[in-house]
Amino acid sequence: MKLGLSLLFALNKPLKKAVSSLHRALDEGVELVELVDEGLHALNRRRLPFLKRELSSLGLSVSVHGPFVDVNIGSPYEPARRMALRRHFKSMEMASSIGAMAWIFHPGLLTGLSLFHPGIEWRQTLRSIRELHEKALELGLNIFLENGPDPIPFVLKKAEDFSRLLSELGEEIDIKVAFDIGHAFICGQVEALMDVLGDRIGYVHAHDNDGSFDAHMAIGSGGVDWPTVIEELRAMSYDGPVVVESVEGVWESLRFLKSLL
Repeated sequence: MKLGLSLLFALNKPLKKAVSSLHRALDEGVELVELVDEGLHALNRRRLPFLKRELSSLGLSVSVHGPFVDVNIGSPYEPARRMALRRHFKSMEMASSIGAMAWIFHPGLLTGLSLFHPGIEWRQTLRSIRELHEKALELGLNIFLENGPDPIPFVLKKAEDFSRLLSELGEEIDIKVAFDIGHAFICGQVEALMDVLGDRIGYVHAHDNDGSFDAHMAIGSGGVDWPTVIEELRAMSYDGPVVVESVEGVWESLRFLKSLL
């Protein structure tokens, strides 16, 4: 498994300052950095030369987490869904331009309309996933759908949600999953999701919490049984990235996780 670090912890800092912290990350054994295409770190053509230069000099692989603020790929309001897809398409193009090995995105969200039209956000989410998959094929980009946490009303959180998703998408849409351990723990779905997803898991987010809130705590400071989770991933022959997505205790998290990998 490859140790990675998300720049989520530095999202309140300018991108150049955040990237400068990666020199320390190298000393901790990091092989991959996950850029977060949001806020102060939003990707654009002007920033690409800097990122290519810096990441190349550090010898790090790169992945990109797509936008997530006010983005709902399951929106029943078609102009809003199209806006979300336009943002995602741009992010995917930026990711492809810097040679990203992965692009990660969130599922759709329930809205107030679900009371009157049950399942509409689910149908819109599947429609969007198909369009994102088509764009990914066009770009030659690997994309990964992330499982959401409680209490945020994502349409994909539990093993049964993903079973239904894979069944309805069919074999022609070979969607891979970014398995977020912290999100799964909040939902009581760590083992269940691993059982259902199996080799669909191609990317892993690692951060901790106490089971009540998506706090992105330091790994080992919450309730996740990390030795067991890592051993189960190993038993599944998982050999992809395990990316620290903590926003506190980042360096301690890297050392803790490295000791298990």
